[in-house]
Amino acid sequence: MAKRVRLDPLGQETNVKTNDHLLSALLKNELTVLSECGGRGMCATCHIFIKEGMEQLSPISRREQRTLGAITSRNTGSRLACQSKVLGEGVVVELPTGMYLGDIDEIESLVGRRAEENILHPLDGRVLVEEGKLITRSMISQLEVTRSDVSTHLANSKLV
Repeated sequence: MAKRVRLDPLGQETNVKTNDHLLSALLKNELTVLSECGGRGMCATCHIFIKEGMEQLSPISRREQRTLGAITSRNTGSRLACQSKVLGEGVVVELPTGMYLGDIDEIESLVGRRAEENILHPLDGRVLVEEGKLITRSMISQLEVTRSDVSTHLANSKLV
């Protein structure tokens, strides 16, 4: 049976099958969620805030707890959408503002432009480039190194 979930600040409501992850609700509503780690709870790209209904979700696993511990923008309502199964009604999800680095297809094209929104680190959610800041060639080099480090981290975690 489907459960109703509200997505804020969009004001959208969507149905999620009981025991399905919140990630499916986000993807179904065509929201930009990377799931860089493939839904294994090892990155920050599906980090969300639960405004209401935390008790209507599956408990936090040790893996999710460990990943949440690394996310700099986490709070008491933080969850990973890929790990949060919907068990009951009344869940209200708030999406963090910003764009994750992995969502940028052509990093080089950003040089000389201002960041339209915060650019976030895919593993810990920290702000790499603040909204409104001019993106320089040195920032691009750092972003490319970060992207490479993330790929290496995720590849190594598959071996574990």
